[in-house]
Amino acid sequence: MMAVVALTTGAQVPLTDVEFRADLLSRKALYEGHVWNLVQDRVDLGEAGVVTRDLLDHPGAVGIIALDDDGRVLVLQQYRHAVGRKLWEVPAGLMDHAGEDPLAAAQRELAEEADLVAGSWHVLSDFYTSPGGSTEPLRVFLARDLAPIPEHDRYERGEEELDMPTGWVPLDDLVAAVLAAEVHNPTLVVGALAAFASRAGGWSSLRPGDVPWPEQIKRRLIEDAD
Repeated sequence: MMAVVALTTGAQVPLTDVEFRADLLSRKALYEGHVWNLVQDRVDLGEAGVVTRDLLDHPGAVGIIALDDDGRVLVLQQYRHAVGRKLWEVPAGLMDHAGEDPLAAAQRELAEEADLVAGSWHVLSDFYTSPGGSTEPLRVFLARDLAPIPEHDRYERGEEELDMPTGWVPLDDLVAAVLAAEVHNPTLVVGALAAFASRAGGWSSLRPGDVPWPEQIKRRLIEDAD
């Protein structure tokens, strides 16, 4: 049953995000990068007037809460130059392979970053990482029934992913670390809390791993503007 919002006007509306596009007056490409682009839009907001917004045009990403039979979550530590920290994270990656299915992307990332395959896949949560200025949608999967990939078939990692420390943390302890602000990666935070809540409800909130993802960005903004 969908929750409702009691508006201050007295009306009630469903608690669900609604697709809406303000009138786009112009779009300018400011920067075209290897992974994402930066664009500048002039948008007509009606009574609020015309505003200029700089947007990060992002292909989207997936993350994985890999849960073993003992109720532990796989975590890995990766250097993140933008924030100057080594963050504890969960396996995740960009949707930067043309036409790649989100579930296939998650399976690829689990294999590449954790040397694991999973026999069970479900969707835990969908969210926007920074909707005030980025198009990036992110889907978090729950992966269970885990098995290791044979050593001769494993992906050869490099750059920031080389020699990443990995380990297992009980889900309860991971949530406690989130609430204590000891870990900060948004995919880990959202995924851990979603898994904790879903487990408390007998996993009834889980969606099939291949459920449609309407928020997924299928075409880049600069391409749309051509």
